[in-house]
Amino acid sequence: MTDELSTSQSEPTTNRPDPMSTVSRDIADVPSVEIISTAALHLMSAAAVNLGLAEDLPEHKDLDEARSLIDALAGLLDASAASLGHHHAAPLRDGLRSLQLAFKESSSIPDEPGQGPGEKYTGAVHPSASRR
Repeated sequence: MTDELSTSQSEPTTNRPDPMSTVSRDIADVPSVEIISTAALHLMSAAAVNLGLAEDLPEHKDLDEARSLIDALAGLLDASAASLGHHHAAPLRDGLRSLQLAFKESSSIPDEPGQGPGEKYTGAVHPSASRR
């Protein structure tokens, strides 16, 4: 067995493409707005799950995790706003605001105004009169 293993490992690999160069080539073809949006959607989804908003896991709540994820999302959107443009940024900001409001509703200990998750990037978040 050892001989077979050492023989197969020592065979030249010149015919196979390097998987990392293929991945790099694929990523090079993806516009930055798509990569940023995808990262934002992953952060939003994870935050929603940790707020207990997932249909298949409604009993799960971890507000510390949700806070970290919402902070990261707000920072990403703040840093990339110019690159995203209004067309892409607006729905992501709306999603962020919804998560911030859901966090406020879920938390038994209210944060000081402007101290909630992501609020150092967005400013204080309050429910609008029409949503009350």
